[in-house]
Amino acid sequence: MVIQQLIDEPPLVQACFHGDADEVRALIYKKEDINYQDVERRSPIHAAAHCGEAEIVNLLILSGARVNTKDSRWLTPLHRACAAKSEDTVRMLLKHSADVNARDKNWQTPLHVAAANNAIGCAEALIPLLSNVNVSDRAGRTALHHAAFNGHTDMVVLLLEKGANVNAYDRLDRRALHYASCMGHVEVVKVLVNHGAELNCKDKKMYTPLHAAASSGQITVVKMLLDLGVESVSKLSRTYVDIDTPNYYGNTPLHVACYNGQDVVVNELLTFGTSVNIMNHRGQTPLHFAAASSHGALCLELLVNEGADCNVQAKDGRTPLHMTALHGRFTRAQTLIQHGAEIDCEDKDGNTPLHIAARYGHELLITTLIANGADHTRRGINGMLPLHLAALSGFVDSCQKLISCGFEIDAVDDNGRTCLHAAACGGNIECLDLLMRSGADFHKKDHYGRTALHYASSQTNYQCVLALVAAGSDVNLRDSRGCTPLHYAAATDADGKCVEHLLHNRADPTVHDNNGFDALHYAAANGHKLVIDLLLDLARDDFVKRRKKTSPRTTPLHLAAYNGHHQALMVLMNHFVDVDVGDADGRTPLDLASFKGHVDSVEALILQGATIIVRDNKTKRTPLHSAAYNGHTECLRLLIKNSLGPRSDVVDCQDGQGRTPLMIAVANGHTDSTLLLLSYASNIGATDIHQRTALHRGAANGHEECVDALLHHQPDVNFKDARGRTALHMAAACGHVGMLGALLQAGQFSNPLDNKGFTALHWACFNGHDSCVELLMEHDETQKFEGNLFTPLHCAVYNDNETCAELLLDTLGDDIVNAQDSKGRTPIHAAAYNDQVECLQMLLSHGGQVNNSDQSGRTPIMMAAAAGQSGAVELLLGTSGINLTSQDKDKNTALHLACKHVSDKKGDSHTTCALLILETC
Repeated sequence: MVIQQLIDEPPLVQACFHGDADEVRALIYKKEDINYQDVERRSPIHAAAHCGEAEIVNLLILSGARVNTKDSRWLTPLHRACAAKSEDTVRMLLKHSADVNARDKNWQTPLHVAAANNAIGCAEALIPLLSNVNVSDRAGRTALHHAAFNGHTDMVVLLLEKGANVNAYDRLDRRALHYASCMGHVEVVKVLVNHGAELNCKDKKMYTPLHAAASSGQITVVKMLLDLGVESVSKLSRTYVDIDTPNYYGNTPLHVACYNGQDVVVNELLTFGTSVNIMNHRGQTPLHFAAASSHGALCLELLVNEGADCNVQAKDGRTPLHMTALHGRFTRAQTLIQHGAEIDCEDKDGNTPLHIAARYGHELLITTLIANGADHTRRGINGMLPLHLAALSGFVDSCQKLISCGFEIDAVDDNGRTCLHAAACGGNIECLDLLMRSGADFHKKDHYGRTALHYASSQTNYQCVLALVAAGSDVNLRDSRGCTPLHYAAATDADGKCVEHLLHNRADPTVHDNNGFDALHYAAANGHKLVIDLLLDLARDDFVKRRKKTSPRTTPLHLAAYNGHHQALMVLMNHFVDVDVGDADGRTPLDLASFKGHVDSVEALILQGATIIVRDNKTKRTPLHSAAYNGHTECLRLLIKNSLGPRSDVVDCQDGQGRTPLMIAVANGHTDSTLLLLSYASNIGATDIHQRTALHRGAANGHEECVDALLHHQPDVNFKDARGRTALHMAAACGHVGMLGALLQAGQFSNPLDNKGFTALHWACFNGHDSCVELLMEHDETQKFEGNLFTPLHCAVYNDNETCAELLLDTLGDDIVNAQDSKGRTPIHAAAYNDQVECLQMLLSHGGQVNNSDQSGRTPIMMAAAAGQSGAVELLLGTSGINLTSQDKDKNTALHLACKHVSDKKGDSHTTCALLILETC
């Protein structure tokens, strides 16, 4: 909201605020702009309504002011008058047909505003003009919600008398009773209950009015609700208050009262008999909440005095004592201990309250627990002692207290780490110094061969590194991975302080880990330019010499390029001349940077003279292929612009499979890269080793935008690959109907055949793409099958693509149902062989012949019996006219063929077929 000074407003607005009707008349006479709007689109009539000046409002309207004008918050003058509780102004506006249903940006009507501001007279004027007093705002709240929230009892009474729904709920399913209870409006609660409000109603989180009152400490409302519940029960009413009703999280009113430290409410609930040990969905009791709450001390006293179980464990194994340790409530811890809390109870991680207190540095609580006999040698999560956790978290006072209890300073956890390891990792130098003064062994290794210096270096805890190095820790000690502290520092130390100190203390930068990587590799992989400078300044010659002998094929250049650290890359290129060095797979830094799309790194490498057309050892791809594969268009542009030699040789370079960058881009659906390559005249007719073009790939993978770009350059849509398949075959086989339509429009429909004589229709039917089948049939003017005699109908029923088969029959008629392939097999043979019962039924209903035999003399039932397809056999046996005596060329009947395979691995199905035939014979 913009705050403006009245003196800066036009005279008409000032006159409205001053209530000077004569001045307003004079200004109107002088043709002052009646409908002037300020920066928030408020007009003089808004000002008059806000000030409750009914006479001025009347003057303005009569002079042409718009009665329903809205400001930037969509507030009308009627909204303003209701907010000002000016009944006269409201009636004046209504007299001039003000819209009683106007909504502001929160969807609030004038009645909402009147209810919120207790404008009784205004509401009385509005309600007779409304068809519904239960209209809701954007939050789903009615006028009754607003009146109840603000405690306007008379307004609540008025609304209820005028038909307001006492149980109307907002978007959070909260009733007016929820809001009145939460705000402690006792009289409003009484009125609502007397008008039938549900005492135990729940919102979306299943909070009841009792939850709301208990949460905010409204003791009077709590008492009232409880009393009303008892009264209702005594009257056998169905309306009652369930004192232990859980919300969405399983919390009862007692839980929420304890959580918010409402001790008076807690006392009242306990008096009424609420369950003191009831658990929520996490297994936590009210005592857990009281132990954790900022203001729950008195609540905890009340609960334990009422007999609350101090040792109940939640689902995570934590007791109320754990909760006091977590939040540092040491006086409450004393109370729990005095009431029998088990001091060394473990949670699911094995942590006792002492572990928790140490983890969060609650020194006073540590003192309390130890004074009451807590075992400081108990092991918690990962076998850590309380001292481990205190050191890891950097709480020096807690460490001091625990050490004074007689800790074994070099005790190790399950990973072999001492407290000194933990302190070095945590980075608190005071903790580290304390432990070292107490005799901690800084040479001690964990199970991974790491000392405290390894951990301090890995976390770039500079002060800890200084202290450990000064104490004599071995700076060149290798862990089980072969890494020294310098490796870890190089990987994490962006500003280089730890690295510099280690180098000054004779850390060897050329030591390699088990994979052959040295500190320079680690720094390059993480882009630490300053560290790279330090390492190269100190040992450049050593790095260069060693790189020629023992280094892995993956160089720091590769790592920096792959991760996009172009500044680190530039530093490295100043020291290493060969920027075309290949890794184990022959990939250059430029190839890796292009693959990941790091434009700055690609540009830096090109400026340094990196070769663009260089192939790796495996796929023979170039950096252009790598960029095209992931659609890194800007990298592609840089590579093409900066290439040497003929542009076509670069743009159409081929990998080991004969694929060009255009093919790669189209295959992966990278439209921008496709358009870029086409703009550089990439050859759209280029073929790979399988004679497939970019169009084949786009059609197969369904990348319509890429294919549209190709079609714009008029490729040969009927070009065939090594198997004779066109892009049309690919689109149909893969079910890309949009692609298929584009290809059909782009070229004359010639229904091309592949090397086996299959058309696109064959492939669409075989794979069950009914939308493609329908489209192909629409474009086929011949309306007949072409190509391989194993027709599209054979293909459809063979794979149980019933919809495709039905489309073919509807379009071409029943004549195709008995079509024979080159071996004399009909579609019924194909369906029977694969046990496609539904397709068989459809074929038979369209006149399919059950006794047709193929060239080997077998009928469909013989095919089914030989294949052990009992479903098909049963269906065919039920067909009238079925001939079971037919014999094939080997004199076998259907029964012979079924029995012949009974001893096979799948003999059960053949046995079933034989039995079915015998039952029919």
